[in-house]
Amino acid sequence: MSKRLIVCLTGMPGAGKSTVASFLKEKNFVAVTMGDAVREEAKRQGLEPTDPNLGKLMLKLRQDIGQGAVAHLVLRKLERDGNSGNVVIDGVRSIPEVVVLKKIGNVKLLAIHASQDTRFKHMVDRGRSDAPASSDEFAGRDKRELSVGISEAIALADETISNNDLTIELLRQHAYDVVKIWLEEANNS
Repeated sequence: MSKRLIVCLTGMPGAGKSTVASFLKEKNFVAVTMGDAVREEAKRQGLEPTDPNLGKLMLKLRQDIGQGAVAHLVLRKLERDGNSGNVVIDGVRSIPEVVVLKKIGNVKLLAIHASQDTRFKHMVDRGRSDAPASSDEFAGRDKRELSVGISEAIALADETISNNDLTIELLRQHAYDVVKIWLEEANNS
């Protein structure tokens, strides 16, 4: 019996995590975004989903529930949806989140790395509501991410992909090459 594979994607904002997550979803992984779990919680609490509000909520959840707080929201979501297949989780920010997720499967951490210039361009290009309006705002967001332990998650990743000069197709292929090895390991465990 193979153990469920949980691929956790980590990396700074705009590095390419969502691109990898959507590709794995095409490969029959259940895709969950940590940010969506926070956005759902904001909606539940009647908060407008602006970047400052979401940032404050994320920090408050960590203060109230612990550093793995957002992972607990993700577990609840997976239980509600009744999914038992392989999962890709977009946006893991700390090792305590990884520890929480290990309760439901074989967790592998994949870091997507890209330079500040590349990430800023990606974020502006994708045009989401929480995209930074300026490089100062972008730097502030980076600082917040670093404050919750994302650098430790990146440093302790099982694998890292550099996404500075990759096309979307190459990023997807590199990520899938890594994940295929993890799937074989999970099937043989």
